[in-house]
Amino acid sequence: MSRGLALALRHAGLPWNPASGDRFSLLDENFAGDVFTLADMTIEPQGPAGRQVLGFNGTTEWALDSVEFVDALWLPREDQLRELLGAYFRGLELTDQGYEVTVHLPGEDPRTIPAETAPDAYALAVLARLGAAEEAAGRAAPD
Repeated sequence: MSRGLALALRHAGLPWNPASGDRFSLLDENFAGDVFTLADMTIEPQGPAGRQVLGFNGTTEWALDSVEFVDALWLPREDQLRELLGAYFRGLELTDQGYEVTVHLPGEDPRTIPAETAPDAYALAVLARLGAAEEAAGRAAPD
């Protein structure tokens, strides 16, 4: 999944509850090309909610002991993005240009969302879902 879409998901308010197997990068541009994977005993969440850090345990090649949770950028996997779509997901198709995810969001006709890669198509669909939810909440809020 592209870093830009991961940032867009973060800014859209997608919550991350770190679990073993999750991939992340660091917001610091010096680490933009580095991808880490949470794994029991190697890199794991430590501390109470709201003050969590990602601890690098026994990682000799890094001078990192830990990074603040807020400095990490979650890179959701394709299966996690599909799960986030839930019942709104209708299908994934391979096209000549890449992939298309079809979703049926509340109050809308089904639509296809194209991207070069399947994870990016899923991420764009999740962004559409988050936008639709925000829009629906805005309509429901009293003036």
